[in-house]
Amino acid sequence: MARELVLETPFAELWDGQDPFVAVEALQGKVFRELEGRRTLRTEVAGCGYFVKIHRGIGWGEIFKNLLYLRLPILGAETEWLASRRLTAAGVATLRAVAYGRRGGNPACQHSFVITEELAPTVGLDEFCRDWSQRPPALALKRALIARVADMAGRMHRAGINHRDFYICHFLLHLDPAPTPAALRLSIIDLHRAQCRAATPRRWRDKDLASLYFSALEIGLTRRDFLRFLRAYFLRPLRDILRDEAPLLRYLVPEGERLLERYRRKFAPKV
Repeated sequence: MARELVLETPFAELWDGQDPFVAVEALQGKVFRELEGRRTLRTEVAGCGYFVKIHRGIGWGEIFKNLLYLRLPILGAETEWLASRRLTAAGVATLRAVAYGRRGGNPACQHSFVITEELAPTVGLDEFCRDWSQRPPALALKRALIARVADMAGRMHRAGINHRDFYICHFLLHLDPAPTPAALRLSIIDLHRAQCRAATPRRWRDKDLASLYFSALEIGLTRRDFLRFLRAYFLRPLRDILRDEAPLLRYLVPEGERLLERYRRKFAPKV
């Protein structure tokens, strides 16, 4: 039976002499998601918080459905484990995985798990920026956040990683110490759909950027803010970006507006 296992403190000590695949199923805590083949919960060990994601296989039916729609199926925790490692190596702050396990050669019923340290205290960037259109932030803080998000996005894509759920809500802003323009800590989360390659295809890079653009459309950013992001993301003169990335720029605006319209339809209040 194929098997991978990586345990760091405190789980290496906690599960010494136990079967980790049995022990992880016995962990208790607040459950955030409970599906037939997937469970997500928060647990505590020695006063520290951890998030546990357990995958028990998605079945051949789900695999074939994804392939039919030309989507790569998410088979288990390996995706998040590998992405967190690659992001860290690229200098992008993200979840720190302290335990990972995978067993079973059959992709339809593979058993796997990943445990990450809780990032706290933090707030999602969407929530932090929610009132910016009515109450603009300090200019220096806004510019620092734009530069940091652009830097993280650029490092991620240059490292061959695309996120596939790349919204500002998946950037966590650390609150201790309080964020200032000179001292910002952001972490990218929700990596379970990320893809890792030698190089990020332009198509997937552009999809990530369109998702990010859409998620920031209603927080009061200006055209100058948008151009500032592009300069920090591409690390090139703006004149060159506007010339060389014209196809991307033509794609971003209509795609961002399409995503926003779809979001509004989906979450519009029922009358």
